[in-house]
Amino acid sequence: MKRLATKLCLGLWLLSAVASAQELPSVFTYPIGNCTLSLLCESQQKANPGILIGASEEILKTYAPDGTFPNAMNAFLLQTPDKNILFDTGMGRKLFDNLATLGVAAEKIDIVMITHMHGDHIGGMLKGDDKAFPNADVYLPQPEYDYWTNPEIIAQTPENRRGGFHNAIRVIESYKDRLHLFVPDRLGEKAQPILPGIQGIAAYGHTPGHTVFLVETEKRKLLIWGDLTHAMAIQMPHPEVAVTYDVHPEDAIRARREILEYVEKYRIPVAGMHIPFPGMGQIKKAEGTGYNFIPFQ
Repeated sequence: MKRLATKLCLGLWLLSAVASAQELPSVFTYPIGNCTLSLLCESQQKANPGILIGASEEILKTYAPDGTFPNAMNAFLLQTPDKNILFDTGMGRKLFDNLATLGVAAEKIDIVMITHMHGDHIGGMLKGDDKAFPNADVYLPQPEYDYWTNPEIIAQTPENRRGGFHNAIRVIESYKDRLHLFVPDRLGEKAQPILPGIQGIAAYGHTPGHTVFLVETEKRKLLIWGDLTHAMAIQMPHPEVAVTYDVHPEDAIRARREILEYVEKYRIPVAGMHIPFPGMGQIKKAEGTGYNFIPFQ
């Protein structure tokens, strides 16, 4: 069976030393105004700090004393009064079982919002060569589309690392009749939402088009921040730590700092694709330049 991504796109999952998964639920639901946001967790495990850039021995001794840190692979389902909106799809291994737990069939997904096109975010988009979500419109950031379909970038990538590009193009081609490209807003901009109550915000760095989504309904907000973090235990107290899967690590660090400051200032809860269960919570300022993450109960 064909892999849906190369080591470039599966990085965290293929290169990390993974310990046995915790016995935690796969679904967690949180109300936002008249909507609900549900965590759809595909895996929960321990990862190897070898993927980190800029983590000193002192940092690792303090925040990863056993030589590992917890992480997860998540997607999220937003259920509005009239739409089922999926944010990313993980690898697709448990996605459909998790959706079934909520009583939602793949055919009932109306919209898929994509933060970026790494394999652990678009792996559930296809079943074989067919659309996994036959009735869904797909929203993809224009800079992300430009990156993954750029023939010059593909040609410059070593052949054994091109699989992620090929799989991104497969997804794009499969959904081309229902694909909507958009340009994300800058953080803090008041702009026309992509959809009612959903604003795409640029958080470039992890990939050239990595985008986070601000959900607002009935004056309640939550930010789905995609891959802004991969190692919460370390990147919250030390946002300056990057990961080897960041295409532009310095930009990823800058985006993380700006968004952490923003959500803490405005008390906006967050949800993330690699935040351990329950995948959502509140950001609080800590001493120095760091932050604390308080998971929802």
